[in-house]
Amino acid sequence: MVQEGLDETMPRAVQRSDLETETTGNPVGVRMRVGSKNENECIAQPDDAVLPLHQRPTATSTSADRGPSRYFTPGQNGGSLLYTPAQRLKRDSSVWTLVQGVLAPAQFAIFLISLGLVVRFLVMGEGYAWAAGSIVVKTLALYTIMVTGAIWERDVFGVYLFARPFFWEDVFSMLVIALHTAYVVALLTGALAAHALMLLALAAYATYVINAGQFLWKLRAARLQGAGLPAVEAVS
Repeated sequence: MVQEGLDETMPRAVQRSDLETETTGNPVGVRMRVGSKNENECIAQPDDAVLPLHQRPTATSTSADRGPSRYFTPGQNGGSLLYTPAQRLKRDSSVWTLVQGVLAPAQFAIFLISLGLVVRFLVMGEGYAWAAGSIVVKTLALYTIMVTGAIWERDVFGVYLFARPFFWEDVFSMLVIALHTAYVVALLTGALAAHALMLLALAAYATYVINAGQFLWKLRAARLQGAGLPAVEAVS
């Protein structure tokens, strides 16, 4: 009886089936469609402002959590872009990219051989000349890749050293070069005994491994960026 009384008092303009009115100002943020085929039909479309705090989208959410969103713009997926589109084209077209791709594994192979010779001398006391000479070869390989790497940075980023995406890698490379150079100077001047020279070489090699890890991490970030995935680390 009450429902019939409400139907009689409802304006006929609202009862017409071809008239639809959306109510969006309700306190729960639910859009109600009145006068449709089902007069009690509600379409639950909660607004961000009325969701509980733990359910609201945040700037740290990922697209996997909630799909494309207005909260994200290119380059905000966990860090700055390593290469701009223009820099990526320069990198791919530069001959020095290929040179670096050849020299880096070659230097690592020299490092492994030299490390074995140094450890052999320290453990067995044999093969000093081979160990000392291998460190010199490793140092020359380091100088070569640093010079060609600086030219590569100039081609891609416009500066010979300390380009922003590789700033800290270049800073740490200075320490690597300093220790290798100190070994060569000590070897030529006789400033250190054989055992001390090998220990200095091991210190230089330790910094080289750390520096190589830095560059490998950036290489991984570049591949992720090229695949359109979030970068893992932020660029300084």
